[in-house]
Amino acid sequence: MLDLPGLAAFIADHHRHDLVRVESLGWYVSTSDGAELDRYLAGEREPDRASKAAWLDRIRSDTAAGRAWRRLRIVEHPPTDYVRYSCEWGYTDNSAAGEQVRMLDLTDAQSGAGVLVDLGDFYLLDDVHVVAMRYDDSGAFTGAEPINGPFNDVYRAAARAGWAVAEPFGRWWSRHPEYHRSAVLP
Repeated sequence: MLDLPGLAAFIADHHRHDLVRVESLGWYVSTSDGAELDRYLAGEREPDRASKAAWLDRIRSDTAAGRAWRRLRIVEHPPTDYVRYSCEWGYTDNSAAGEQVRMLDLTDAQSGAGVLVDLGDFYLLDDVHVVAMRYDDSGAFTGAEPINGPFNDVYRAAARAGWAVAEPFGRWWSRHPEYHRSAVLP
């Protein structure tokens, strides 16, 4: 089982051309979010992007060097506050920096799309290496497990199929103004 530094090292060692991050949970507990989620829910202004600069620079430099960053976000209606926050204060910036983000909306998805929810969160690196993410019931990261052998093929096939039918984030987000903070908060 990998801890966060071990996961970061694994990604650095195996991300040569393509990285797909599949996100399925409705809520994550993350120190990287800090108080931003609370600020988002309170209707406060988005903090300046200086706190995200290193992350966004990494996406920019990797994509400029030919290493794709892709994110497949599985979403149900209505999305949780955390998912809305991720869309509005996360995916918009990540997309502008070069990450390709797609939304697999289970309300609209073809039958069988729920298999991705069953697999949970994972990374697929260069269409070869799979790392399953583990979280506790509160959404806190507990470790990451490299997957080898025949189950690797299951994750790979699910990521490919989900990506093929998912909608680009910008289009999905613009189709759902009812989930924007301006429509939800008074």
